[in-house]
Amino acid sequence: MTSVHVIGSGISGLTCAHALQTAGCAVTLTTASNGPDEQCCSWWAGGMLAPFCEQETAEPLIGKLGFESMAFWQQLSSISELHYHANGTLVVAPARDQVMLRSFERLTKQSRRIDRTQLIELEPDLNHFTSGLFYKDEAHIEPRLAVKVLWRLLADLGVSLNTQQCLSNDEIKEMAGQYDWQIDCRGLAASDSLDDLRGVKGEMLHIHSTEVELNRPIRLLHPRYPLYIVPRPDHQFMVGATMIEANHGRKPTVRSILELLSAAYAVHPAFGEAEIVEIGVDVRPAFNDNLPRIRRYGNRVYVNGLYRHGYLGAPALARRVADLLINNTPCTEIVDANHPEWTNHRNTTNVA
Repeated sequence: MTSVHVIGSGISGLTCAHALQTAGCAVTLTTASNGPDEQCCSWWAGGMLAPFCEQETAEPLIGKLGFESMAFWQQLSSISELHYHANGTLVVAPARDQVMLRSFERLTKQSRRIDRTQLIELEPDLNHFTSGLFYKDEAHIEPRLAVKVLWRLLADLGVSLNTQQCLSNDEIKEMAGQYDWQIDCRGLAASDSLDDLRGVKGEMLHIHSTEVELNRPIRLLHPRYPLYIVPRPDHQFMVGATMIEANHGRKPTVRSILELLSAAYAVHPAFGEAEIVEIGVDVRPAFNDNLPRIRRYGNRVYVNGLYRHGYLGAPALARRVADLLINNTPCTEIVDANHPEWTNHRNTTNVA
């Protein structure tokens, strides 16, 4: 039986461990935390499964990975308490920014322009907007519940879970010889081995309001970066997220929090009376083109650079990792390797 050591309990590590264990490998997962918690980027995610909306700025590859990943989350919701909300995404803009709405429509696919009456049918509380774009085939999940469900599922499947083990790069290299394969999913912590990895700081809010009801993620078009509000259980809403070039940072900036709060207020004035439950900050790993990569050095494989597309891309990347390790079938669209065995399969123009 093929032995595999997965490092990292973010969404990338969890989905890789799941894909490999269900494919018949003996998987050991090691994490510096006590399981999925606020130490990993996955904890601070929006959980939006929006392959069409993301096409505004992302490469087509992200959409392809997203479709595969959505099927994974839908299947996981059928066997667990995770809820797959297939309510679509609504994109709106203030009256002064309607040109941005038209630009967003041109850059994306599968949208339907809706007028005020149609918008109110979807979201009765947003009756101050005159039009919008509706992406009916998108969905969202609750990310913190998703990683908890995956963690429990891995334990049930027989994955060996090693918690609270913060491994140095030297220790990781030394442990590589104990397994047939080692999968490094440490995110930005792997920058000691991946010198082209960079950080993108994201700040977000959780707020509580009983005066607003939303049925789906709402994207408010913004001149600097995408802002969105995602409904959560118990009258909570996730408001995010900034994108600031930074390799570290656990504190939010005043400007970012003001912009996030202003966005919430613009979506609905009642959010001005909402309670701030939580402010979250983390640094997402990304490469220069904002596309993820699977990179191999010997028996070590790095899965990294998911940027803002963790939940949208990780399950699809995990399936490809399993194909690489078990069937030796690298897909040209995803291989980014500095290893002789993959020379004929490399693609340096559109990798994941």
